[in-house]
Amino acid sequence: MMERTRIDFAVLLIVLVSGCFGPDHYQVRGIVRDLQREYSQVLIEHEDIPGLMPAMTMNFDLADPVMLDELARGQIIEFELEFDGHSYRVIDVEVLGFVGDSDAPTLDGIVTTLDPAPPFELTDQNGRSVNLASLAGKTVLLDFIYTQCPGPCPTQTARNVAVQRKLPPEARLNVWFVSISIDPRNDDPKALRAYAEALGVDQSGWSFLTGDVETVEGVVQSYGAPGVRAEDGSIAHVLATFLIDGEGRVVERYVGGGDTAADVARDMARVAGS
Repeated sequence: MMERTRIDFAVLLIVLVSGCFGPDHYQVRGIVRDLQREYSQVLIEHEDIPGLMPAMTMNFDLADPVMLDELARGQIIEFELEFDGHSYRVIDVEVLGFVGDSDAPTLDGIVTTLDPAPPFELTDQNGRSVNLASLAGKTVLLDFIYTQCPGPCPTQTARNVAVQRKLPPEARLNVWFVSISIDPRNDDPKALRAYAEALGVDQSGWSFLTGDVETVEGVVQSYGAPGVRAEDGSIAHVLATFLIDGEGRVVERYVGGGDTAADVARDMARVAGS
């Protein structure tokens, strides 16, 4: 595996500084690859967004669910994107044309609430084996990241760091955070440990997991959050976080970045019984 021991400093600045002076706005072109009404999400294969992220495919929050009525898979669109340091929202959209389908990931297969959380057994940032069964009795917040992600993953991790810090002391005894890399070819334990350190994670209650490619891909598929690697090495994937109760059931899904740290921390404390 290739080793990666640092995160691009510019990405960290975007995560830590954006929003201090109000949200930033970007005009972007892209192709609609999927839609999800329940969470007002649109999956867009977009062009490079200078100053924010390179071309990739990811899901965005829609500021107004009514926009879903205007959108369809395969549309070429120009849209206004708002980034406040925590979430990416499409606030305006214009349809320019239409193209065919692609092999981009979809939003259809994401594990639903009250489903049993799919099991896993992977290796953490310290080289130790971790499985879901070993976390029985704890409330688990699980997401998917990769260390070379150009923006959305560090933003999501930063939100969950804020969740970790907002939890009351009594709740922190009964919770655990899990981040599974979707890029096991490059993300070995050392790379994951460096990623966690760079983002200020309290690793005493957080496992960053990797493993062999086949095993990781099986876990990612089971949660409905697969990634598709582009020619430039970036990975198109769905931003989704799962809250799992002590009995191993998915009790909340957070799709996209619209849920605040306060929202998620409140849910975690409630499920943990605090």
